Amino acid sequence: MPDGLININGDSVQTLEILFLTTIITLLPSLIVMMTSFTRYVISFSFLRSALGTQQTPPNLVLIGIALFLTLFTMSPAITQIQKEAYEPYVAEEITQEEFFSRAQVPLKEFMLRNTKPATLEMFCDLAKTDAPERMDGAAAKALPLRILVPAFMTCELQRAFLIGLLLYIPFMLIDIVVSSTLMSMGMIMLPPSMISMPFKLLLFVTVNGWELLFSSLVRGFN
Repeated sequence: MPDGLININGDSVQTLEILFLTTIITLLPSLIVMMTSFTRYVISFSFLRSALGTQQTPPNLVLIGIALFLTLFTMSPAITQIQKEAYEPYVAEEITQEEFFSRAQVPLKEFMLRNTKPATLEMFCDLAKTDAPERMDGAAAKALPLRILVPAFMTCELQRAFLIGLLLYIPFMLIDIVVSSTLMSMGMIMLPPSMISMPFKLLLFVTVNGWELLFSSLVRGFN
């Protein structure tokens, strides 16, 4: 058998190909975080839990699970496009592995470009000494390498997630201020304000159907 080949069930597989696939599988969680809507979801949920002051309720496992399923819901058009245009032709041995990865990048790039600010993308293009595209939906923008597009997309996602966290904090912070002022005026200094304000926060959140409102707002926030 030639060097660099491994025999699996009678088929010869390149050693480098196995190493490459193993590396992709290892980096898959990071790719999900960096190239999808997962980051915005999980950070927004963390801010909401802190604003409510419910400590570890809901637990991290629940928040991550919700973020994963909402990510799957948001990314379903891109996943379907990757399956039809890249995965199925590759399984049918109509395209090579290199062409598979080239085609699979296109839907992800389009998604990231739609949710990336032109100013942020231009900043990373300047840092990489590359000409910034004139249009975000043009061929020049889609031809940008992932090393420029991914950090630009992540920067915009962090900005939006922290802005959402700020907006989530404001109504609950007002409740804390009112409760603290009331307790101070009544001379109940030793009573923790968080103990009194938490039921009012939960009442407000349940009354406005907070989870449904938050989910719909987050999903609609993606272009």
